[in-house]
Amino acid sequence: MDYMKKIVYHSNYWYNDGLRKAKMRDMSGAVASLRRSLQFNRENIAARNLLGLVYYGIGEVPEALVEWIISKNLKARDNIADYYIKNVQASAKELETINLAIRKYNQCLAYCQQNGEDLAVIQLKQVISAHPSFLKAYQLLALIYLHTEQYPHARQVLRTARKLDATNDITLRYMHELVQQKGRRRREKKKDDAVEYSLGNETIIQPKHSRIREMAGQLAVANIFIGAAIGAAVIWFLVAPAVGQSRADRMNDQMREYSEEIKSLEAQVSAQTRTLDNYRASGENAEDAAQQTQTTRDSYESLLTAQDQYDSPEYGDADVAGTLLNVSRDSLGANAQAVYDELSAAVFPGACETYFATGSEALSSGDYQGAVDALSRVVRMDEGYNSGQALFNLAQAYQGSGDNANAATYYQRVVEGYADSEYAAEAQTNLEAVSQAAQ
Repeated sequence: MDYMKKIVYHSNYWYNDGLRKAKMRDMSGAVASLRRSLQFNRENIAARNLLGLVYYGIGEVPEALVEWIISKNLKARDNIADYYIKNVQASAKELETINLAIRKYNQCLAYCQQNGEDLAVIQLKQVISAHPSFLKAYQLLALIYLHTEQYPHARQVLRTARKLDATNDITLRYMHELVQQKGRRRREKKKDDAVEYSLGNETIIQPKHSRIREMAGQLAVANIFIGAAIGAAVIWFLVAPAVGQSRADRMNDQMREYSEEIKSLEAQVSAQTRTLDNYRASGENAEDAAQQTQTTRDSYESLLTAQDQYDSPEYGDADVAGTLLNVSRDSLGANAQAVYDELSAAVFPGACETYFATGSEALSSGDYQGAVDALSRVVRMDEGYNSGQALFNLAQAYQGSGDNANAATYYQRVVEGYADSEYAAEAQTNLEAVSQAAQ
C-alpha cells in the first residue's frame, strides 16, 4: 500500500512540476516532466490532458490528439478531454489546414536535403502563416537563415519561436549561434573599417574608405529588382513540380486516420487557461516553488530583453549590462546560461568602465548614494576591477552615507582580497575607524 502511495506521489509531483513549467512557457521542460509523471502512473488523467495541451501549444497537433484520445479511453465520463473532442467537431477545415501545413513542412525537409534552401524558405513562410504555433517550422526557417547568413531574418524568427517555448534547447542553441556570429561580424567590421599608423609616439586610427563599398551601395537598389526577378523565375520553374512526396504521404495517411475519429479541431486559448487554472495544486513547498518560478521567469525575460538591447544600436553596453544584472544565472538552463555568458563577456568590460567613472565622479562630489548605485554595479560585474579600487571606492561611499556596516564589509574585502594593492593600508585604517564607530 505504501508502495502505491509513493508511486502516486511521484506522479503528482512531476505533474505539478510540468504545470509550473507550462505556466512560464517552458514547453520542452513541461513535456519532459509530464512524461515522467505518466511513467509513474499512466492513468494520471490530469497529466495526460495537460501534456496534450502543451503539445498543441507548440503546434504538435497529432501528438496532442493521441494524448486526448488515450485520456478519453482511460476515463470516458467527466473527462475534460471530451471537451476538446466536442469542440473539434465545429470545423473540418481547421484539421485540413494543419494537415497541409505538415505536408509542406516535410517537403521543406526534402528541399533542404537537395540544397533547395530558397524553395524551403518560401514554403516555410506559407506553413507558419497557415499554422502559426508550429514551433518546428520556425526553427527550421531560422536554421536556414543562419546557414545563408541572413541574420536579421533569423533573429526575427527566433523571437517568435521563443514566445512559443521560452526554454527550448534548439531555439536557445540557435540564439547562441546568432550572438556568436554577431560578435564575430562586429570584430571583422572594426578591423576592416579602420587603419592604424604611427605619428611620433601616438597611434592614429582612421576610417578606411572603400570605393568598392560605395559602388556596392549604388548597386543595392538594382540588386533588389534582380533578386525579385530571379525569385519569380525560381517559383515559376521549380515550385510547381512535386518533390519528395513519400514522407508527406505517410504523414497525410496518419492525419487521415485521426480525422476518421475526430473530424475537426478548434482549440480555444481561453479553455487552455481555464484548464491550467483548474489543475493548480499546492504542495509542501508551494511558496518556494512560486518564488522560484517567478525568479526563473523574470530571469528569462531580462535575458531576452538584454539580447534585444544588444542587437539594437539604440542601447550601449551600460544599458545591456544593467538589464543582465537582473538575471539570476543559476535559474537558467544550460543553453540560456551560454547566451548569458556571451552577452556578459561582450558588454561587462565597457559597462564597468562607464559605471566606475560615474561612481567615482559622484563620490568626489559628495553624492554618496549615486556613488553606491554605480559602484555596486561595477563590483557585481567585476569585483576586482582596477585591482580592488572599485571595492575601496564603494566602501568609502557607504562610509560617507553613514552606512558603517556595509562600509566595514567592503573594507574587509579589500584587506583580505587585495592585500598587495595600494588601497589595502588605507582600507585597514578606515576599517578600524568604522568598526569603532559601530561600537
